[in-house]
Amino acid sequence: MPRYFTEEHEWIEVDGDTATIGITDYAQEQLGDIVFVEVPAAGTALAKGKEAAVVESVKAASDVFAPVSGTVIEGNAALEDDPALVNTAPEAGGWFFRLTIADPGELEGLMDQAKYKDFVAGL
Repeated sequence: MPRYFTEEHEWIEVDGDTATIGITDYAQEQLGDIVFVEVPAAGTALAKGKEAAVVESVKAASDVFAPVSGTVIEGNAALEDDPALVNTAPEAGGWFFRLTIADPGELEGLMDQAKYKDFVAGL
């Protein structure tokens, strides 16, 4: 499954017309210990680049943005009980939500893994 990245440090893994979204390992390192996560409810319509979820750490609260437009299929309920999953498995079990992609063309312009690695190295 292809995986893409945003300049706001979200990752999106695409499987057909659905996608799983979370924050990158770099993002969770910058945030520190995650203490609370609010994910969107199923059925929520999200627009590319708009706020989709909230993550709070001991350092700060941050918004998580939708890398593409779509309708939420599922929020990761496991994060309610164990928000630290974002620290321990940010690009696996610590995912935030899944959605149905409204416009696959919105994936254009997102970074692949190599470009994201170069982007982070330049920060």
